[in-house]
Amino acid sequence: MPNYKYKVRDKFGKLITGAMAAKSKEFVGVELEKMGFVPITVEEQKEQAYLKFFEKFNRVKKDDLNLFTRQMVTLLQAGVPIISALQNIEKQTASSVLKRVVGELISDVESGNSFSEALARHSDTFEPLYANTVKAGEVSGMMDEILDRLADLGEHEADTGQKIKVATRYPILAFCALIVGFFIMATFVLPKFVTMFSKYGTELPLPTVVMMKMNYFVTNYWYLAILIFGSIVFGVVKAVNTKTGRKLWDRFTLNMPVFGPLITILLMSRFARIMSFMVKSGVPMLEVLNISARTVGNTVIEDAILSVEEGVKQGKSIAEPMRVSGVFSPIVLQMVSIGEESGKLDELLLRVSDYYDKQSDYMIKNLSTLIEPIFIVVLAVGVLFLALSVFLPMWNMYGTLAGH
Repeated sequence: MPNYKYKVRDKFGKLITGAMAAKSKEFVGVELEKMGFVPITVEEQKEQAYLKFFEKFNRVKKDDLNLFTRQMVTLLQAGVPIISALQNIEKQTASSVLKRVVGELISDVESGNSFSEALARHSDTFEPLYANTVKAGEVSGMMDEILDRLADLGEHEADTGQKIKVATRYPILAFCALIVGFFIMATFVLPKFVTMFSKYGTELPLPTVVMMKMNYFVTNYWYLAILIFGSIVFGVVKAVNTKTGRKLWDRFTLNMPVFGPLITILLMSRFARIMSFMVKSGVPMLEVLNISARTVGNTVIEDAILSVEEGVKQGKSIAEPMRVSGVFSPIVLQMVSIGEESGKLDELLLRVSDYYDKQSDYMIKNLSTLIEPIFIVVLAVGVLFLALSVFLPMWNMYGTLAGH
């Protein structure tokens, strides 16, 4: 997402500069006006490619952000003012990146900006969900409660991500071991066998020839192998970052075997939890839908939520355009419909999220079992190919010797 540098004036006429990551220049202007600023200039920042690459490694980690939020909750509940709370966190944090961001937040708040306005100026660290819900907390006077919910949401997502990492660790390690085995066989083992086979005039079978060709290419043209692999990765990443490519990729991830249903469940859980959280925090419904769309993490579902937003703008209920989109499951549609009628939309959406969380926990616990059939087939094919590349020429050699 491009970064835009802006100059604005606040309600006191003070000139303020900052930056915001957004999908368009117009979007930045609308967001700044929502925050009560008068935009003067908005310009896209053209950064060098190498700066963008290193910037990815210089962002606040999710765990550090969750700890920051939890510390803010504790300090605000103890009656500590926001600036003092930020100063305490700046002194205590071990992350140099977070220390820098918190220092800038302190400067922004001391300059007369609200906490939510300061957060919005650091959209690369605090996504729109974070800044807008904090803004709702400032209006309602429930800042500590809002931050507590944000901390719960962040910790819940971090816990889910950790469970997926644990479940996929063994298959990934085993697959890497197979690749290393291929490399060792092609580089160190087969060449010695081939030298021995050539003495007896043994004809090399296809698997052995393929392995030797791979060895020759990697040994003599390793730089081309790296260049080709890098070009493929770069091309895929570049394609995925385009609007069409992103939609195709997101649609593909939702339809993947094994992982597709899990990703769908996790995205639906995230959507329901975020929406429940913001409705309960007093964020206006159109803003809830807009923020949910931008933070759900999948363009297919994002487009569906934005179509729901358009339907609500036209005076329709939430459930009606949801049903038309064909993306949302029956349980979500039913709970949203009941929630709208009963006025308990936040409670019922939270129940939907909890239901999906139980489903995702079950699927993650059984992920290794679900992957196992696919993995066994891949492993069997790989091992068979390695075995044939060694044993077929040996059998041919024994046949040649027996003929003599």
